[in-house]
Amino acid sequence: MKLNHAPGFYACIFFLFISFQGIAQTKSPLFAEDYPQQKKWVDSVYDSMNLKEKVGQLFMASIWSKNENEADSIRKQIQENHIGGLIFSKGGPVKQAQLTNEFQEMSKVPLLVGMDAEWGLAMRLDSTFALPWNMTLGAIQNNTLIEQAGAAISKHTRRLGVHFNFAPVVDINTNPENPIIGNRSFGEDKINVTEKAMAFMNGMHREGVLSSAKHFPGHGDTDSDSHKTLPTVNFSAERIDDVELYPYKELIPNGLSSVMVAHLNVPALEAQDGKPASLSETIISDILKKNMGFNGLIFTDALDMKGVAKDKEPGEVDLDAFMAGNDVLLMSEDIGKAAASIIEAVNSGLVSEKRLELSVKKILYAKYKAGLHKFQPINTNFLIEELYTSRDEALLEKLYENAITLVKNNKAVVPVKNLEKQRIAYVNFGDDDGSSFLNQMKKYAEVDWVKAAKLPELLEKLEEYNYVVIGFHKSNSSPWASYKFSDKELVWLHEIARKNKTVLSLFTRPYALIDVKSFANLEGIIVGYQNHPVAQRKAAQVLFGALDAKGRLPVSIKDEFPVGTGFNTNNIKRLSYGTPESVGMNSSKLKKIDSIINFAINKEMTPGAQILIARKGKVIYEKNFGFQTYEKDFPVSDTTVYDLASLTKILATLPLVMELDEKEVLNFDTKLGELIPSFKNSNKKNIRLQDMLMHYAKLQAWIPFYISTLDPRTKQLSDLYYSDVPSEVFNTQVADKMYIRRDIGDTILNTIRDSDLERSLNYKYSDLPFYILKYYLEAYYDTSLQNITQEHIYKKLGANYTGYLPRTRFDSLQIAPTENDQLWRKQVVRGYVHDQGAAMQGGIGGHAGLFSTANDVAKIMQTYLNGGSYGGDKFLNKETIEKYNTCYYCEDDVRRGVGFDKPQLKDVGPTCNCVSMMSFGHSGFTGTFAWADPEEEIVYVFLSNRTYPDSNNRKLIREDIRSEIQKVIYESIDF
Repeated sequence: MKLNHAPGFYACIFFLFISFQGIAQTKSPLFAEDYPQQKKWVDSVYDSMNLKEKVGQLFMASIWSKNENEADSIRKQIQENHIGGLIFSKGGPVKQAQLTNEFQEMSKVPLLVGMDAEWGLAMRLDSTFALPWNMTLGAIQNNTLIEQAGAAISKHTRRLGVHFNFAPVVDINTNPENPIIGNRSFGEDKINVTEKAMAFMNGMHREGVLSSAKHFPGHGDTDSDSHKTLPTVNFSAERIDDVELYPYKELIPNGLSSVMVAHLNVPALEAQDGKPASLSETIISDILKKNMGFNGLIFTDALDMKGVAKDKEPGEVDLDAFMAGNDVLLMSEDIGKAAASIIEAVNSGLVSEKRLELSVKKILYAKYKAGLHKFQPINTNFLIEELYTSRDEALLEKLYENAITLVKNNKAVVPVKNLEKQRIAYVNFGDDDGSSFLNQMKKYAEVDWVKAAKLPELLEKLEEYNYVVIGFHKSNSSPWASYKFSDKELVWLHEIARKNKTVLSLFTRPYALIDVKSFANLEGIIVGYQNHPVAQRKAAQVLFGALDAKGRLPVSIKDEFPVGTGFNTNNIKRLSYGTPESVGMNSSKLKKIDSIINFAINKEMTPGAQILIARKGKVIYEKNFGFQTYEKDFPVSDTTVYDLASLTKILATLPLVMELDEKEVLNFDTKLGELIPSFKNSNKKNIRLQDMLMHYAKLQAWIPFYISTLDPRTKQLSDLYYSDVPSEVFNTQVADKMYIRRDIGDTILNTIRDSDLERSLNYKYSDLPFYILKYYLEAYYDTSLQNITQEHIYKKLGANYTGYLPRTRFDSLQIAPTENDQLWRKQVVRGYVHDQGAAMQGGIGGHAGLFSTANDVAKIMQTYLNGGSYGGDKFLNKETIEKYNTCYYCEDDVRRGVGFDKPQLKDVGPTCNCVSMMSFGHSGFTGTFAWADPEEEIVYVFLSNRTYPDSNNRKLIREDIRSEIQKVIYESIDF
């Protein structure tokens, strides 16, 4: 039946015909490189089929792999109706693979298998990998990453025996209220959407998976869901040509495999009122095929959707869809009935055999290109593992990292700087507590989660803070989940921002901002797009300047933030966090570390440990093992605080010495007699600073100062030196109920001054230089080493777990014990320094006394690798660090730098013999180790309490556990 079209309609179609000139595909995108062989196979298979089998090729049936009843139905469809393909929906990968193998074995002609895997197999399957949604990808400026995303998804689909991914979605989402597209779109800008779709498609094709642009002619500006009803697109033909069809015009000449036609009412293109595009000969045959020159496969959208099937009998619409120009009829409600109607149409002449041949051969060409002419069953061995690899994880992190968008940044509130001046509060909105976001922020600074039932109470609590971060966390379960603020949240947001410096971090689609009445009082807005843990962690890293902000809004937010809005920030050299693969390391090889440390724990070399590895400024391995004690009372966590022992030398005392060197207060040639007045007439007066820091100054290794405080007769604590209660005389705490004389420090210094020197000059490791420097620094600054290090180093770094006297800041049960000391202190040493000399100084020594976590230690070591900078602060000059990190007496078999330990010159030493000679660090008696390698840009931190309960336990040392782990680190470097 011919329709009587209005003259205006023909004008529209003529306009479209003119606009499409020159974009036709020169050859079918379904042709393979070995086209002659492909054509031969296609013709042979086609000629071998009867009419029913040919018609059966048109149908792609749906199956949920977890539903056995549906599997029975598919078996029947293959046997009776000879269907041409399957589209898998909900289920699991192993079951789907098993069913695919079975069905392919049953089918005379190989089955074309498709899936909706827009963001990965996880769109439909459990136990599989999900990349970010398209709206998130739309924010990324580097389209190479989008191509990698398309390739990664296709690698998975191909592994699972899927040949067609119904992607990319090319809908231009110009309607924020679109109920079905939204996050599935790359955004509202036609050029950005097209570039993203092109890159995604190229990635798919690179991995041998066929593409399908959808939903033709454009579903981006609809206010209803075609699954439930027939949406209407009320635009002129000119607008549709300019916006909705733009991606198709670009993708078609670049090899687009197929197009999926939507169930849409488009009056400007189809004159018959209410006729879906999927049934429109004008839209499919005239516009898409003839005018646009598309000669790839054309799929209907699912024919069981209400947008096309409403008020129709099952199987009724299929013939109309085929006659309109579709090749593949997707998810027919009744394949048997639909096939019969098409067979009847062919037999009656309503449908020509040539028309049928055209579609069937296109399907066969697609099957050949997908490799089905030499089908191999899916190998289910290691299937789950290969569908979620470490490289996939690295790509996932890279995608979220590049998407994070800084929409507003008044007064450069992002990144957070001057941590020592900040009091940061976190307020949570939405459906989730945002724990990944909060925990990541806490790796950079002290951040308090502030809660209150009532707004006035919350505002009162926030008065104690000068920087408020609001995290808005909505469900990440699906792209269609609710994304809006509640009315209460909008009021609270307004009031908090009115009274506080506030940064809003949004973990949902950016359209949520539309309901915010005013942005005037918000200093900063970060859009993370999804409430995925990785998005939360990456947003926190952008907030604190560990990562650059790079993203751009893919959609407009009212007039305030047009599409493309986004501020770039430059990272301020704080540690970021990611995957080993992101910095050229192999996560599989690094797993050997877990085995080594678990072996050490099982053999009671240490009850537990923290291990951290960073490369190129990125923490790529951060794990906790075991417990604080062998009684397994408290598991080791990120916030377990360890006694660092001699790491104190390079993490506290040495940086202060280098700082004074830069200020020309002292230098390598400064002599002890100049540093400490009481040493002017001693045998040590002419010892140079450089020599004593290199342990090449004839100083004794150590002096057991505490022995002189014991009763000579009983070997117990002498009342002359100790009291179990504090007083004016006994005011220096050593341990619980143990206080020593206040003047003991002078006694220690005088003992060092009066001690004998070694007879000959040889390398001898000694704690004594750092005792001396402790007294010098405290005299110079007129305050304790504890205060000096906090003000000069740790507060600025955000090293909140680092410092002396941890019991004054943390619960003692957060601190790993170091020994059950029954010789001197008669107690379990927990939260008090293990080293006796430092303990006698009230826990504050230049050689020992510092407590910290692996994460905090890494910040200081990374500062050295950064050339003395971290978090926007300049601590030291690069040249100063290099000067102190030099082995000046290597020819005399002295491996040490000036304060730093260095790699061994011969066989025995602190490292694995696999590090560069530029590397440096230190080890600690309690079982600690920190090492940095400028050449490989590696920081390695190992913290343990191997001395608990008995400091004579040297198994960790004998087995070289720390250096064995270091060896694995270097073996894990791929590039």
